[in-house]
Amino acid sequence: MADFHQNGNIATLHNLRSVSSEAMTQELTNFARTRRISLILPSLYSELEADALNNIVEELAQVPYLHRIIIGLDRANRDQYAYALEYFSRLPQEHVVIWNDSPRQKAIMGRLEAMGLNPAEPGKGKNVWTCMGYLMACQDSAVMAIHDCDIVTYHRDMLARLVYPVTNPNFPYQLSKGYYPRIGGGKLNGRVTRLLVSPLLIALQKVIGSRDYIDYLRSFRYPLSGEFAMRTTVLPDLRIPSDWGLEIGVLSEAWRNLARKSVCQVEISDAYDHKHQELSQEDAAAGLNRMSTDICKAIFRKLAADGTVFTPNVFRTLKATYYRSALDLLESYYNDAAMNGLNIDRHKEEQSIELFADNIIKAGDTFLTFPSETPFIATWSRVHAADPDLMRDMLMAVAADYEDITGGPSKG
Repeated sequence: MADFHQNGNIATLHNLRSVSSEAMTQELTNFARTRRISLILPSLYSELEADALNNIVEELAQVPYLHRIIIGLDRANRDQYAYALEYFSRLPQEHVVIWNDSPRQKAIMGRLEAMGLNPAEPGKGKNVWTCMGYLMACQDSAVMAIHDCDIVTYHRDMLARLVYPVTNPNFPYQLSKGYYPRIGGGKLNGRVTRLLVSPLLIALQKVIGSRDYIDYLRSFRYPLSGEFAMRTTVLPDLRIPSDWGLEIGVLSEAWRNLARKSVCQVEISDAYDHKHQELSQEDAAAGLNRMSTDICKAIFRKLAADGTVFTPNVFRTLKATYYRSALDLLESYYNDAAMNGLNIDRHKEEQSIELFADNIIKAGDTFLTFPSETPFIATWSRVHAADPDLMRDMLMAVAADYEDITGGPSKG
């Protein structure tokens, strides 16, 4: 992927293989003396039992420029939280494990619920939002990065390339989004990006006409990547979706809040693979079935907020246009994969397209039936205005959870 193409909408920063990882790490170490960098890792407890996270932690232990690592731990009991503290203790950087299921954290969430500000549902969005609140309460970092904990091809160079654009003081970027080819196991992966988002955006342009927002989303080579970094000044007014629309939601917030010259995408890997979601054709509340619906709703909501009028006829036309566009792209993907010695199961790919087409209608029906539905979690600016002590109390709750297990003060 070592080209130098620019789309003219957002900056694309390529890996032209002309700078060593050691040189980039040294630059980041110098920048970090005045611009501290923190990393957020949203994790399920089950990921501590997998090989991917073990390798990620080993790689992160060799990163000299990180000031703090914040691990948001979901679906863990007390004993599992204690194990997580031991698991991450090999990290030499300041780090903290936020036990999201602890009685103290639940009490914090209860205060938010009493004010009508509690995140709508548990999941990655809520986990990331909580970690962001903790980071802001620390008030000591200039740059925040996030990546998933299930990356089986992880290398610390991914993080270096991800944070470099927003850490370099000579660059104007406030948000950087990682991109990469999704390949693994001899297959071309990334079904939701390839078979839903890309053809859906093409179809939207045909059905509702050209929109700056659609052009903006189409500029991203991998809009659903879970890897992004931003300057912490952006965080207080960032609205985080609680559903599967998280990645699209963050890009939409950047579209709303930032100038185009403040946003970039950066190539962070030659080959990327992580845990794969099942299609879950029989269960609309799980897997790619749920994910595709949530992503469609996120895009429809944003377009409606910018003045697009949707009707049942529009969604029916959009489904038909999407279906044709997706099949056309599938032919290109098939040929691309074949030329590179990779496999694509065309039958399963077409099954995915058929499911996604149906979910465009489902998402449209939900949008029309519940036009005021919003999965967004309240911004931390609003939370702070409603309860100025909550962020401080969150810090104290995390420290108290740590002390209960170890008997000593937190190192985060």
